[in-house]
Amino acid sequence: MVEVRYFAAIADAVGKDAETLDLPPGATVADLRTRLTAVYGPDLDKMLAVCAYLVGDELTRDTTVTLPARVDVLPPFAGG
Repeated sequence: MVEVRYFAAIADAVGKDAETLDLPPGATVADLRTRLTAVYGPDLDKMLAVCAYLVGDELTRDTTVTLPARVDVLPPFAGG
């Protein structure tokens, strides 16, 4: 099980701030994107492609990274 937390535009697109997904041990960011695209539709994958993923203490766009028990999906933010 992986807790997925969504922020900003991604939260709006999926209609929730968080959910728990049943993903197999060793699942990667790519596996998460595949699952989310299957559930929410192909337009979401375009958004996920530009997102960063907070995996543990590391912010990454590397889709080969193995997921921990919780991952945050962060779209690009304007401003700074």
